[in-house]
Amino acid sequence: MCGRLNAIFDSEVRGLYTSLQINKIIDRPIDSRFQSAAKEVSIVRNIGQQRRVENATWWLLLNQTDTGFKPSKFTSFNTRYDKLNTPNSAGFQSYRNSRCILTVKGFGETEFVNKKPLHYYDMQAEKGGLLLGGLYKEWRHNITGETKLSCSVITLPPHSKLKHIHSKAMPLILPQDHNLINAWLDPEFNDTSQFEPLLSPHIPTNLIAHQIDKPARFNAFGSPQLIEKDENLF
Repeated sequence: MCGRLNAIFDSEVRGLYTSLQINKIIDRPIDSRFQSAAKEVSIVRNIGQQRRVENATWWLLLNQTDTGFKPSKFTSFNTRYDKLNTPNSAGFQSYRNSRCILTVKGFGETEFVNKKPLHYYDMQAEKGGLLLGGLYKEWRHNITGETKLSCSVITLPPHSKLKHIHSKAMPLILPQDHNLINAWLDPEFNDTSQFEPLLSPHIPTNLIAHQIDKPARFNAFGSPQLIEKDENLF
């Protein structure tokens, strides 16, 4: 998955937020057609029994500066599925007690050949929005006392239906299943073996893929492609 999200806060995405039974809106959800890595994105997380919407830096590892925080030199807007169970990796502990959800309209993919972009695609839900499985960290500045949230999106191996669009990876798109979502967001639920089925490439909802000229312009060309969902995991 490449570092851009379609975070438009339209009526369908608002409906998806409603389905998540939010208790507290700390920050108004980001409303942006093009939100890139290292920028602010909205996450849903549980603090005890309270389910919150808060904004976080889309870059899991942050460095403290004299006055705040900045993204680390280590790329961490994504966390690979095969690092989640590797002790001392960036996402190991977060996967066990700091999971979150990014509620978005869609995401962008760029295919590179010899480090040059071959094509750009916009991917979005045919209806409603997408729940992306993510991780978060909470940071506290030891001089100013400022607290800051950061996050990443979990990425999976490429899906056979998407390899012509992006051949390296895809984001973890969570099934919109009430029990699964409750377990995913529960910081006390640390039996991550229950999430193993999620770590194989899976498309739980129909997607529309449209080739575009440039990510910042969104000029689509050609015919949109329907990527049909897979059978239910749960």
